[in-house]
Amino acid sequence: MAFLELENVCVYFSPINARGRTQCAVKAVDGVSLSIERGEILGLVGESGCGKTTLSRAIMQLQRVTSGRIILAGEELTALSARELRRRRLDFQMIFQDPHSSLNPRFSLFSTLAEALSRRKPLAGRERERAVAGLMRQVGLDPAWMYKYPHEFSGGQRQRTAIARAIAPEPALVLADEPVSALDVSIQSQILNLLNDLRLSMGLTMLFISHDLSVVRYMADRIAVMRRGRIVEYGEAEAVFRRPRHPYTRQLLQAIPRLQDEERSAPPETPASQER
Repeated sequence: MAFLELENVCVYFSPINARGRTQCAVKAVDGVSLSIERGEILGLVGESGCGKTTLSRAIMQLQRVTSGRIILAGEELTALSARELRRRRLDFQMIFQDPHSSLNPRFSLFSTLAEALSRRKPLAGRERERAVAGLMRQVGLDPAWMYKYPHEFSGGQRQRTAIARAIAPEPALVLADEPVSALDVSIQSQILNLLNDLRLSMGLTMLFISHDLSVVRYMADRIAVMRRGRIVEYGEAEAVFRRPRHPYTRQLLQAIPRLQDEERSAPPETPASQER
């Protein structure tokens, strides 16, 4: 059994019009089945609005699923009570897209990280300060900044703080929802390298969500391509890039910016027998 398994997961929304009547359901996630092995990075890619974030929130149990099962290390998350889920959530954490809005502006960096660390093990006094300092060093932040507030940091520093908060409870699974899309290009590579280093040093399993295929190719072992709430292609990262099977995947690949115009015009290799 895989470390994380999604079995036919659906998340439907029923919008209400001005007259208070329910309209046709919006199928944000429509029958998604995926698996992630322990220690693997699965890249989930697709255009904005295809359901990637909704799926990640469903895995985190921040969004109730309409149907289907989500199983982590043999335990069905969708069947847990609120109390059991609160205990279990230490093992899976999320890095949100916008580091500014995901951090409490009233909390100093010390307060944010100390609270996250205490969820796994109660700490006090100097021991707590040493633990926060060690966590900051782990993500490339200067411990001298621990009593500063989010507005005093750059976007990259805020995202490092968000990453530190996510790994503080020592989770086995991290969901990274567009973790570099809000950052300058010069900072993106630093954050990606940090995530890769943490994956190796902590043995993390990761779902890495992005609309940027070049970023996903750098990070992921396998790739799932999502379109209109469904997975349309799923396979090893290099195989998806070299021999994409679905027309939508080929469109995404051809949309990647290239330095030479002639490179843009050359589509990925696709045998006629793989057309759908």
